[in-house]
Amino acid sequence: MEKEVLGKLLLLVYEYRGRIIGALLGFLISLLFIYFGFIITMFILVFVIAGYLLGQRYDEQGGNFKDIIDDILPPNR
Repeated sequence: MEKEVLGKLLLLVYEYRGRIIGALLGFLISLLFIYFGFIITMFILVFVIAGYLLGQRYDEQGGNFKDIIDDILPPNR
């Protein structure tokens, strides 16, 4: 009985994972607004997004972080 309920629950979570993640992110952002205020929350979100994009680029380029930094901040020429 418990395995059936757990299986159905996991199936629902899998089917609606985007909505669940979105709701959790919305909840987290609302807590940040309440605790820190608008400006600091925007500052945090900008750096989270920048970190995500750098991590995505790191994954796509096979883990060579020096090349990523050179792409963003080219050396003096």
